[in-house]
Amino acid sequence: MANPLDAFTPAELRKLRSLKTPYGIQRFLDDMPYHLADTSFSPRLVLRENTSHCFEGAMLGAAALRANSYPALVLDLEAEHDTDHVIAIYKEHDHWGAIAKSNYTGCRYREPVYRTLRELALSYFEVYFNLRRERTLRTFSRPVNLKRFDNKNWMTTEEPLWFIAEYLFTIHHTPLLEPGLAKKLHRLDDRSFRAGCLGRAEK
Repeated sequence: MANPLDAFTPAELRKLRSLKTPYGIQRFLDDMPYHLADTSFSPRLVLRENTSHCFEGAMLGAAALRANSYPALVLDLEAEHDTDHVIAIYKEHDHWGAIAKSNYTGCRYREPVYRTLRELALSYFEVYFNLRRERTLRTFSRPVNLKRFDNKNWMTTEEPLWFIAEYLFTIHHTPLLEPGLAKKLHRLDDRSFRAGCLGRAEK
């Protein structure tokens, strides 16, 4: 079976491999402008357009991880009264870390220090909020290896990747909070809210 990475042009593959590490991939995403359009670019289109949002950043992150000998894994974080957040995840020395593009300061990179995916997901809880200052994170999915979509050329297609987003909606998600806890949560204070919105792109 042909290597799916061969679908990239030599220049595209050199760029992905030049990022070398999860942190290098994250720095590349951080330097890329965040956009608010309702798109679902493939990694090829993200490289071409040099812009992405949360979902597209996770797709690029997963493809870059794969180009650097990691599995192309993503995790879906599901929220209440808010949008979901998709992150690319990786494992080093038996601990989980994450790569992510976000319009909010705290919902991006995670060092590989988390023993379980629940620990990793919970690390986003305090910084995952909506514009009403509500902490909104509620569940996390199982890891999804995007190689399952190789037959749809997810890394290089010119077509939207909505089929991946739709799949993430259908899979099982594990609750992060015990019943009743959500009703007792406080809204973010002004300082935390302003810090989390630092550099936020707006229409």
